[in-house]
Amino acid sequence: MAQLTVELGNHPLEPFGKEEILAAVAILKDQKQLSAADRFVSVMLKEPNKEVVLGFDGMRPFDREAFIIILNSDDNATYEAVVSLSHKKVVSWKHIPGVQPMIMLDEQVECEAAVKASPAFLEALKRLGIETPELVMVDLWSPGNWGAEEDATVRLARPLCFLRSDEKDNGYARPLPLIPIVDMNKMEVLRVEEYEYTQIPMQEANYTLDRVGPLRTGIKPVEITQPEGPSFTINGHEVEWQNWKFRIGFNAREGLTIHTVTYKDLGRERPVMYRGALSEMVVPYGDPGPIQNRKNAFDSGEYGIGQLANSLELGCDCVGYIKYFDGVMSNSKGELMTIKNAICMHEEDFGILWKHTDWRTNDVEVRRSRRLVVSSISTVANYEYGFFWYFYQDGNIQFEVKLTGILSTAGLHPGETPKYGNLVGPDLYAPNHQHFFNVRMDMQIDGSENSVYEVNVVPEELGEDNPRENAFYAKSTLLETEKQATRDLKLETSRYWKVVNDNVKNDLGQSVGYKIVTGENCFPFASENSSLMKRAGFIKHHLWVTPHNEDEMYAAGNYPNQHIGGDGLSAWVEQDRPVKNTDIVVWYTMGHTHVPRPEDWPVMPAAYIGFMLKPVSFFNQSPAINLPPMPKKNHCSSAVKENGCQS
Repeated sequence: MAQLTVELGNHPLEPFGKEEILAAVAILKDQKQLSAADRFVSVMLKEPNKEVVLGFDGMRPFDREAFIIILNSDDNATYEAVVSLSHKKVVSWKHIPGVQPMIMLDEQVECEAAVKASPAFLEALKRLGIETPELVMVDLWSPGNWGAEEDATVRLARPLCFLRSDEKDNGYARPLPLIPIVDMNKMEVLRVEEYEYTQIPMQEANYTLDRVGPLRTGIKPVEITQPEGPSFTINGHEVEWQNWKFRIGFNAREGLTIHTVTYKDLGRERPVMYRGALSEMVVPYGDPGPIQNRKNAFDSGEYGIGQLANSLELGCDCVGYIKYFDGVMSNSKGELMTIKNAICMHEEDFGILWKHTDWRTNDVEVRRSRRLVVSSISTVANYEYGFFWYFYQDGNIQFEVKLTGILSTAGLHPGETPKYGNLVGPDLYAPNHQHFFNVRMDMQIDGSENSVYEVNVVPEELGEDNPRENAFYAKSTLLETEKQATRDLKLETSRYWKVVNDNVKNDLGQSVGYKIVTGENCFPFASENSSLMKRAGFIKHHLWVTPHNEDEMYAAGNYPNQHIGGDGLSAWVEQDRPVKNTDIVVWYTMGHTHVPRPEDWPVMPAAYIGFMLKPVSFFNQSPAINLPPMPKKNHCSSAVKENGCQS
């Protein structure tokens, strides 16, 4: 047997380095005799099982493995491979029939070039009076699956097309009534669907610094400095900050991942969550028109949030003392592709954490909140999504998505008022749509045996025990099976859910736990029989709970691209497995309904959506009670003191 190559001390969840990516590709190419037709969809760390990770002591060797997805473009066939880097061999090679893997970054570039070189497409442009095909933007959209034979048998794209006035212009201001249908394996345009506008919208809608009118003035500088450096420490991808310890991961599909989260309490490291990540997201559009009605983008499973991550070094994505992490992956040829600074980590002030004024003595105690931010931002054609994990000093964890970028637009006949969207310019509208995000949380509250309770706040019955008719209490119900644990929000009862370990009690005899504090949410508007609801069953409910299964990672299933539906969470929970006092995974779905406004154009101000995990009986008292006050020199500036601020 070959000697293990993993160095002692390396953690099993440490993301792949460049050499490991190249080694995994070389081993697979050599031992399976791959050809140029075999395209590397993704190369990522195959995470070892929990026993290996949780039992890791830095001394015992472990098997370092890569999970690789291959698409053979000649045969339209998908394969999954597991490559052992430790033993330098392919340990698994499996054909996955009838599926389409996610769209590769290279394919998006190749698709645009193929469309703009197509005689059929060039002729269609001429019929629109367009003689500058080089200024056409071709945004690759997955076609979905609507029951047609080609949906199930051909790797397809159904791009949307737009026209720039020059190479730096915002082309989304001029959508074209053309849909080229592309065979992605052959990179050939099969046909061009032509629709009708009376005229293409022509008003410019630029946003870059050199094209926006006079900039506003009077904004004074705000500087964020940490002269003594940050409060966090880093070892590889392991982070320690304010009693928190966790690991950062990254892959082509999910993007940013968080692992082995613990909180140090009274000298003891207490586990909270084993793994947290965006599992899937889908953006369904609510316009029945022929150009728009197929738009249901699964941005993670179809496009790969990780491979679309921004390099954060140039902008103002993060402010303060910043630590960056690169995203290392492969392109479709198996060549190394590194997204520099794909992940940003920094600290930021978050206002008052707690305060009390004793009005009798005029003594004031106030503590400011600081949070650690771990973030990544991805561009999916016109939209930007920022994914943020926040860790707080009082034991809270927050996940937030910031939605910005440019609306997906469509043209109108002059004078027409859109029913299924809103005008954002002359002859230009943005269709109504929704954004759904599902976050998979492999919980580990003080151990692996966890349960979920639903808590509803209910009024006390009228009678002698409620003489003022004002009483209410929180009623907890244990969710014992998967079907019972498929739940929705209910505003009338202030419903929430808590993940607890009934085997561990705090000093008050209460089961330790964390609760999900929900933010904005909604329900889908598509019919139960729609393609969307068949393919994205996870959006039917806000909460799902399943027993841990390493093969159940993605809420819409492993291969949502052109899938007919019926996979993922909605299928798994039909087993109705027990989820009481066992190793469980909690899946939370949140949705944002976007009825566009003119104020969202030409670039949408960020909308925020998220949720928080808050300790409930996990501690004996507030873990933030021992925070020191801010140094007096930082309480307020001399200028502010003149207006009444006191140290």
